[in-house]
Amino acid sequence: MTTEKSANESEENLEEFTELTVEVDPELVKICTDSGARTEEAKAIYMKSRTMIREIVGNSTPEDRFRQRCVIATGDLSVADIMRFSHNPIPAGVEAIKKGAPIFVDINMVKAGITKVGHSSEVICVLDEDPSAEIANRYGITRTSAGYLAAKDKLDGSIIAIGNAPSALIMVCKLIEKGVRPALIIGLPVGFVNAAESREMVRNLKIPIPSISCVGTRGGTPMAVACVNELVAIARESEE
Repeated sequence: MTTEKSANESEENLEEFTELTVEVDPELVKICTDSGARTEEAKAIYMKSRTMIREIVGNSTPEDRFRQRCVIATGDLSVADIMRFSHNPIPAGVEAIKKGAPIFVDINMVKAGITKVGHSSEVICVLDEDPSAEIANRYGITRTSAGYLAAKDKLDGSIIAIGNAPSALIMVCKLIEKGVRPALIIGLPVGFVNAAESREMVRNLKIPIPSISCVGTRGGTPMAVACVNELVAIARESEE
């Protein structure tokens, strides 16, 4: 009896914290197809943001959807202008998602942000491919570079999503030059050392690998995650 009473009191105590932060529009909730939004409030927030950004960024091409999502993820309208889409990356990525292709990411933060529902792809952080940093220490390279090097025989047909490490993206380019063939590269590392250069390398590969990238020093985990999650959303919609 005491336990039941305590549980009820605890439930009542939570109510003062649970007032919704937005007005929930049933029409917005109904049209939300994003797998990351599970509750009515989450769906309303997501669709309200998406509707606002569509008016600013545009909504006439599949690429616009990725621009919208990256703008929402970063809160920065200008990222829409720096994104680049090479060699039909969206159809390539959607097809890879539908096939359940693995997604190799550079850091666990990217892995954590990718939706767990709406797809069957395994999300693999390459840091786990060289867990004791043996390769990294042997050659004095970054752990993310070593991770992709360790995973080189698994990368064919995969999606590679990099939101942090320019050195990892450079390693991926080297592996492609040696014959590795991922289905798609989402190359959005952030920073002032090799970030812009690594993305330029992706766009200038002799072998035309589909890619989503950007120019300049910006990028980062939120953009990489946003691109993967948008691929999942499009793949899910096409199957429904």
